[in-house]
Amino acid sequence: MSATLPRPLQLLIDFGTWLLTVAITLLGLAALTFFIGRVLPIDPVLAIVGEKATPEVYQRVFLELGLDKPIWQQFAEYVGKILRGDFGISYSTSRPVITDLLAFFPATLELATIGLIIGVVLGIPMGVASAYWHEKWPDHLFRIVGLIGYSVPIFWLSLVGLFVFYYKLGWVAGPGQVDVFFTGIVTRWTGSILIDASTQGQWDVFWNAVSHMILPATLIGYYSLAYISRMTRSVMLDQLSREYVLTARLKGASEFTVVMRHALGNAAIPLVTVIALSYGGLLEGSVLVETIFSWPGIGNYIYSSLFAADMNAVLGGTLLVGVVFVLLNMLSDVLYSILDPRSRRRTS
Repeated sequence: MSATLPRPLQLLIDFGTWLLTVAITLLGLAALTFFIGRVLPIDPVLAIVGEKATPEVYQRVFLELGLDKPIWQQFAEYVGKILRGDFGISYSTSRPVITDLLAFFPATLELATIGLIIGVVLGIPMGVASAYWHEKWPDHLFRIVGLIGYSVPIFWLSLVGLFVFYYKLGWVAGPGQVDVFFTGIVTRWTGSILIDASTQGQWDVFWNAVSHMILPATLIGYYSLAYISRMTRSVMLDQLSREYVLTARLKGASEFTVVMRHALGNAAIPLVTVIALSYGGLLEGSVLVETIFSWPGIGNYIYSSLFAADMNAVLGGTLLVGVVFVLLNMLSDVLYSILDPRSRRRTS
C-alpha cells in the first residue's frame, strides 16, 4: 500500500498544481493573442508613422519595435514586458496601455455586474419554474424566452432597443455613459460612475447614468438570463428526479420545501460555475453592446483600437479580458470544491 501524504503537504501540492495550471493557461493565452496580432493584415509601423512616412522613418520605427527579430524572441520579450506590467504605448491615446485598461475596465465591470444581477435574479427562478412545470406551458414559455436570447444577435437587439425605447418612446437615455452636460462633474475614483456619483452626492449625475445604463444592462442581462435559465432548468430536472426528492415528498414535505430547499439547495453548487462563466462571458462579449451604445468600456476600447491598427491596445485589452475569464473559471472551481465536500481530495 502506498503511504498517504500529510494533509499540509497534500494541500501545498494541490495549490502548486493549481498555480501551475493557471500559469500555463495564461501563457497560452498570451501566446494566442500575440500570434493573432502578428498574422492580422495590419502593419503596426504604418499605424505609428502614417502612410506618407519616408522609408528611412519606416525602417527606424520597424527596428525600434523589434520586428526584425525572430518571432520567438519577440514573443519572449513580449511576455517579459507583460510580467513587468508593460503592455506598451497605445498609438491612439499616446498613453501606456495599462493606464487605458485601468481607466476603461471599471465601466465594463459595472455594466457586466448589473447585467449579471439581472440574469441571476430572473434566470434562476425561470429555470426552476421550467423544471418544476416540465413540458407544461410555463416551461414552453420560458424556453421560448431563452431561445430568443440565444438566437437573436445582440447587436440587432441593441439597435432595435435604441430605436424603440430611446428614439420612438424616449423612455431611456441614448448612447454614452452620461449626458454631455454632466461630463466631468464627478471625480472618477473607482471608475464606476454609479459608485463615484453616489459617494460624492451627485444624485443628478447618478440618475442620469442610470437612465443611460438601463438599456445596455438589460440587453446583456437578457443574454445572461437565457444562459442561466437554461442551465438552471437542466440542473433542476436532474435534481428533481433524484430519490431524495421522492423521499422528502413521502415524508410530507411541502412542494416549496422540496423544490426550493432540497432540490435548489443541491443545484446551487453547480450553478456557481454557471454564474461565474456567465459573468466571464459578459465581460468578454460586451464589445458589440459597448460599441453601439458608445459605452466607455474595455470592449469599445478594443473595437476602436482595432480599427486604428493600435495592436498594443488590442492585445492588452484582449489579454486582460482573457485573464479575468480564466481567473473567474478558477475561482468557480475553488468555490465548487468548498461548497461540495465530495469534490475535495480525500486524505486519511
